[in-house]
Amino acid sequence: MRVQALGDPTRMAIFERLERGPLAVGEIARSLPVTRSAVSQHLKVLKHVGLVTSQRAANRQIYRIDVDGVAGLRDYFDQFWQESLQAFKHAAERSAKEQSR
Repeated sequence: MRVQALGDPTRMAIFERLERGPLAVGEIARSLPVTRSAVSQHLKVLKHVGLVTSQRAANRQIYRIDVDGVAGLRDYFDQFWQESLQAFKHAAERSAKEQSR
């Protein structure tokens, strides 16, 4: 679900902005061609899937990357990397056997 959430270009842009540090909705919206309300909706999705967290500061919500959520995302992609390495290892071993015949 985390990967799918980042499949939307606006959510990806918001996520990338938050990589630079915590921001309020208004600060995020200033740099994007969507309304503040739309940014809030995208943040709600990112929060729901565990990629961002928020904290109230005075009258604003400050959003930041959730490091645990990003770790889970990395684990998800690491499984593909491990599978690719295993497939490469098996292909190399097969090739070496065929060449030694």
